[in-house]
Amino acid sequence: MRLRPTILALFPMVLAAAIAPAEDVTPLPIGAPLPDFRLPGVDGKTYSPADFEDAELLVVLFTCNHCPTAQAYEERVARFHDEYEGRGVALVAISPNDPLAVRLDELGYTDLGDSFEDMKIRARDHGYEYPYLYDGETQEASKAFGVLATPHVFIFDRDRTLRYQGRFDDEEVKEVTSRDAVDAVEALLAGREVPRPTTRVFGCSTKWADKREDARKATERWDSEAATLELIDLDGVAGLSRNDSEDLLLVNLWATWCGPCVAELPELVTMHRMYRNRDFRLVTISLDEPEHREKAREMLDEHHVSATNYLLDSGDLDAFAEALDPEWPGPVPYTLLIAPGGEVIYRHVGAIDPLEVKRAVVGHLGRTY
Repeated sequence: MRLRPTILALFPMVLAAAIAPAEDVTPLPIGAPLPDFRLPGVDGKTYSPADFEDAELLVVLFTCNHCPTAQAYEERVARFHDEYEGRGVALVAISPNDPLAVRLDELGYTDLGDSFEDMKIRARDHGYEYPYLYDGETQEASKAFGVLATPHVFIFDRDRTLRYQGRFDDEEVKEVTSRDAVDAVEALLAGREVPRPTTRVFGCSTKWADKREDARKATERWDSEAATLELIDLDGVAGLSRNDSEDLLLVNLWATWCGPCVAELPELVTMHRMYRNRDFRLVTISLDEPEHREKAREMLDEHHVSATNYLLDSGDLDAFAEALDPEWPGPVPYTLLIAPGGEVIYRHVGAIDPLEVKRAVVGHLGRTY
């Protein structure tokens, strides 16, 4: 249950009870019964344990959109589902995270956050063939299971008794040497004891609601960063185009007199905060007249654009286009992604689709560590 801020102010004890504190969470012990849950799925259905009663085994995978480790396992989980669906094994994925507790700089390896709407996009675009459920509203199910991180696997037998909990396997991107979840399933299907019923969990820690304050403070700190605006000449522009750095450059042309330009500044700021700790740099170039430099800087400051901001110190827009990108037809906003070495991997005239840009960014930077 998400309460309005005014209600939170009036009922601090209610808020404290509703927020799941991370320090109170411990994983279910082996031998424990399956906790009850009733959660919405991205397919529009609501799921409970009764929906899986015909399965010999029930595998509950806690995962999420944003975590690099969770993303590294995505294809493996899909193969697991395809292999075991016909053998009486049901797989259900649950996102335990409160999306308001995730800092923007924790989204540096993803194009999507952990909101329910973003989960729907993820499942659709990646073809999830198993239920993907949202527990970010109350986190009651996640706390009952004792989810430590994403991914975290819980495997229940025919009687819905916990027989395995821990990691999916022992290596997220390299050669797997211990297929822990698969070995547990194979053992149970064969009527044997699980060889290793508990393993350590590696991944992104669960984003419990008590981390909202940390996310709020991070945003407050970023908002306090001042925006600067320096002049750039055509030689400097040509240098950006060559991009001799190791950073992926997101270059945006804008002006204070361009409504769509100003309207998309918050989206650019979001991307700057998401990817700034990686090999990434946001560069804005204002096409305002030099005498309007302070107005442009104030606009950047108002929108917290604490990136690398320039104002073009040249009246020759044709020469500017040739220096930056000869394919620029002239309108603003105009957005480019320039890879190290100068290759343009994305260009767009007009207002951007933020998800499209984010996908291009993580497509280049990578989704895993």
